[in-house]
Amino acid sequence: MPEIELSAGTIDYQDTGGDGPVVVLAHGLGFDESVWADVVSALHPDFRVVVPVLPLGSHRRPMRPDADLSAHGVARLLAEFMDRLDLRDVTLVQNDTGTAQLLVGVQDERIARLVLTSCEALDNYPPGVQGRILSVACKVPGGIFLLLQSFRFPFLARMQTSLGGMAKKRLPTELIARWYGPLLRNRHIRRDFTRFLRTTRKDCYLQAARNLPEFTRPALVAWGAEDRMMPPATGRRLAELLPDARYVEIPDARTLVQLDNPGALTEEIHRFVKDHPVPGER
Repeated sequence: MPEIELSAGTIDYQDTGGDGPVVVLAHGLGFDESVWADVVSALHPDFRVVVPVLPLGSHRRPMRPDADLSAHGVARLLAEFMDRLDLRDVTLVQNDTGTAQLLVGVQDERIARLVLTSCEALDNYPPGVQGRILSVACKVPGGIFLLLQSFRFPFLARMQTSLGGMAKKRLPTELIARWYGPLLRNRHIRRDFTRFLRTTRKDCYLQAARNLPEFTRPALVAWGAEDRMMPPATGRRLAELLPDARYVEIPDARTLVQLDNPGALTEEIHRFVKDHPVPGER
């Protein structure tokens, strides 16, 4: 994978290339680009798809010790990434962690279209049982290290109160190992992960919600119909705040809509981009 040095450190990214409309896919906490693999494959013939590996726990290289890895800091890093690659008229797609919302009204010049799939938003932070467990663990010395040991055992990771509650489909062992391997092996990656948890507060998402009415460009809110961690009611409220938004529910999907029903999500993204062309796009 190519890599790029940013102010917080060096990150990897996937870039399919091509001269089609640009789609940037942003993953959530504890995931990497592989969580989007099926969506990338489906979009690639018609789009240039770019997937940064954000420093949210499954990244390969630790960030600088002084890096701002709060939700706001990760959002700024995403904006810096798009600037450095000079990505224009981007369709930005966010899942799980709600950092893309924090760019609205702040650093959203490169975003032509916004897609929010099941993600943290409004007052739903920390989200669900999983979020509350992480919130408590990060405040206890050694708590995150102890909690992460459960991910050495796939049957524990698949529990409904853990990673398994985020997906309707059974999560493959190899993906669980890929996502949580860096956290288990590298204390500096755990440091980055813990920093995000300790510095991100509910008020950052509430502030982001106050900025959403300023985003007058097209938006799509595509929520997992069976999501328990990020309830569909949250998605409907988000769509009501965005002036030019359409709300849809992705059937047979929980939080990880791109894993549970990539076909339906990809179809919605295709339709959304087609219905809202940007001048000069091919």
